Amino acid sequence: MIIVLKPHPSPELIQHVVDRIRELGFTPHLSQGVSRTIIGVIGDEEKLQVQPLQAIEGVEQVVPILKPYKLASREFHAEDSQFEIKGIKVGRGHLLMIAGPCAIESEPILVEIAEKVKEAGANLLRGGAFKPRTSPYSFQGLGEDGLKILKATGERFAMPVVTEVMDPRQIDLVVKYADMIQIGARNMQNFDLLKEVGRTRLPILLKRGLAATVKDLLMSAEYILSQGNRRVILCERGVKSFEDSTRNMLDLSIVPNVKGMSHLPIIVDPSHATGRPDLIPAMARASVAAGADGVHIEVHSCPEKALSDGPQALLPNQYAALMDDLRALAGVMGQKIDSCEGVTV
Repeated sequence: MIIVLKPHPSPELIQHVVDRIRELGFTPHLSQGVSRTIIGVIGDEEKLQVQPLQAIEGVEQVVPILKPYKLASREFHAEDSQFEIKGIKVGRGHLLMIAGPCAIESEPILVEIAEKVKEAGANLLRGGAFKPRTSPYSFQGLGEDGLKILKATGERFAMPVVTEVMDPRQIDLVVKYADMIQIGARNMQNFDLLKEVGRTRLPILLKRGLAATVKDLLMSAEYILSQGNRRVILCERGVKSFEDSTRNMLDLSIVPNVKGMSHLPIIVDPSHATGRPDLIPAMARASVAAGADGVHIEVHSCPEKALSDGPQALLPNQYAALMDDLRALAGVMGQKIDSCEGVTV
């Protein structure tokens, strides 16, 4: 449920309500908007009587949240959320443009790609150090050596960096090097992993599972939010279907769908969704037109030699041309793409 306080509550009142919630054995989550202060109450609501909280002076209303995802819901946080990643904003009209190779292969290759994507306008560098592969014999990533390369390259070009975590045992290591943690599609419902990344304070990029519904995605986000980490960014990357001419089926309806249900930013990954460079530009443009808060695209300077997912990567010049289109489209949509100038990494 949520507790709506009367306008302009004092810090003492807020603290009193928070303390009372904890005394009753529940977890409070504070959301302060422009005109309203709301406190979410998380726990078994069957054990909570509304009347004691409604009786507190300064409490305007106690409202049950019927949706199973409480903290991710619009009822808890009516306004769109906006986060910063080392000064780069996402949400409320600010687009997050993530680009880079699927896997970190070597420092020279990553430096070459990073230089090109930043020049094109990307504001966050991606690269996988731990790679979940269908075959156990495929390239699995460089591990900590890859993380060191990623961090050094991000610092060199003043770009925040994101990389995937596959196992709770990797979290402490990744936190040393990354500015944002990615949870891949295969781990969207790895609930122990979600709880552990929720205890970090790095932003989390949560990708939709291969057969996950919108509700499933929001419930996974709820696991992270419930641990106190509010900076969760959702990502549509396609779901499995009977169609075999593309890698997955891109569900762009999820963008306005999620925005009606949740305050969390949502971006789109047309690279994994289509698996085809010829389709990526059109689907990236369609994502921004649908209202997405950013686009996640794989870029490689020599896709034919890439150790992971080369066939779905754009060349740097193709990415630069696409970014010109996306900047123009963002202007029409009343959105903007923050540059990396002034970013401290």
